[in-house]
Amino acid sequence: MDFNDSCHSAHSKLASKENMNRRARQSGTTLIELSVVIAVLLILVGVLFIGATAWKSGANSAACIINLSSIQKAVRGYQNMNGLNVGANLTVATMTTAGFWTSAPICPAAGTYTPLGTVPAQGIAYMRCSITGHAPSTTTLANW
Repeated sequence: MDFNDSCHSAHSKLASKENMNRRARQSGTTLIELSVVIAVLLILVGVLFIGATAWKSGANSAACIINLSSIQKAVRGYQNMNGLNVGANLTVATMTTAGFWTSAPICPAAGTYTPLGTVPAQGIAYMRCSITGHAPSTTTLANW
């Protein structure tokens, strides 16, 4: 083995050792990479919460409209059973006493229902919710 071979061998060992040190330094994640991953996860969680809130709002609106529909059917049932005409007095207490419900209906989104107080004409709801968007469509209401 001559001098050049030994120098080349020593140099390659040194280069190999530097590569190993460089790889050892680069094998972990940096703080910036970790921060980016955390930021992406937080954005995804934020989008999930926005979606869940919208879903809950839509579900509450649908449940409220179903309540209003049930109330309207009860009013029509009471009207037909008792021979009431449109415009006759009809209170929530009367409907409760007649057994159409055990207590006054409430909005699932904590809105308040306001009764009309009289038997409504077709296409007019007996109760209205205080929350905007908690009302049946005009085509649905026309069949009530």
